[in-house]
Amino acid sequence: MKRRELIAFLGGAAFSWPLAVRAQQAGVPVIGYLSARSPDAEEVRPPILEALEEAGFVVGRNVTIEYRFADGREERLPLLAADLVRRLPTLLIATNISSALAVKAATTTIPIVFGVGEDPVELGLVASLNRPGGNATGISGFTTGLGPKRLGLLREVMPKPGLIAFLVNPNTGSTPQQIESVKAAARSVGQPLLVVPASIEAQVDAAIENMAKRNVAGIVYSATPFFQVVRDKLVALAAKHAIPAVYEWRVFVTAGGLMSYSTNRTEIGRLMGTYASRILKGANPAELPVVQSTRFELVFNLKTAKALSLTIPPTLLARADEVIE
Repeated sequence: MKRRELIAFLGGAAFSWPLAVRAQQAGVPVIGYLSARSPDAEEVRPPILEALEEAGFVVGRNVTIEYRFADGREERLPLLAADLVRRLPTLLIATNISSALAVKAATTTIPIVFGVGEDPVELGLVASLNRPGGNATGISGFTTGLGPKRLGLLREVMPKPGLIAFLVNPNTGSTPQQIESVKAAARSVGQPLLVVPASIEAQVDAAIENMAKRNVAGIVYSATPFFQVVRDKLVALAAKHAIPAVYEWRVFVTAGGLMSYSTNRTEIGRLMGTYASRILKGANPAELPVVQSTRFELVFNLKTAKALSLTIPPTLLARADEVIE
């Protein structure tokens, strides 16, 4: 990699180095923050910062944060994680599975607070949920395993039976497991399923155009940071082709998507911020149990449903945590 490309790849890391050095020299703790998403798709950041402030840590006053975002390109994360670790931060925050695995591989000594959507024991991040051991702990939301649930919810709102497309990002590590679980759920109810890969924006356009040509009756989007980065495109293309779709997070629905089902990101962010503040005050991550987020939320956008000429069953609306009108 050429020098100019390396500097761009690190997201300006070379220019933030003096800030981290000054903070460390002044005795101010430095948090290294790594995400596979883009800054505007990072919904957990505000509640993390709020929880830190409530614990007495205010950015710019008595704590500094070094941010690194992969903008949906998860292959960037190992290099970004290594860059953060070289700065010897007091603490590392990783807000998704791939970023957590990247920082865990980069250091065995710097404390890590993660937010992941799978079992962190199976991922190798901790030894056990109750006693993590090592240098990492955090929050587990089990969101990547919700594909079958989203498939079932979509079938309840589809106006008629038909082919359902499952759009996946092959560059996300959990994709094979997500595909198998959704395929199994589809087989169990005799649901025709089309698995479609897309890992860059051009492939997203082509994939949904192909879905429209095949007259798919609905779309389920897999769990991946890349789709969160391009959420406006996904929502716009589904609207353009009048295809009902179910998404991973509430933010897709506030952007105009039909429905979402997942854990509550605000809760996850606050829990991560609380754990980060406890570690900054001296707690040992090896002794902080992994918190399992169990608050799930079902969100509908009735304006979008009307545009699609859909009537959401009253029994399903009654189960909704939020209805956007």
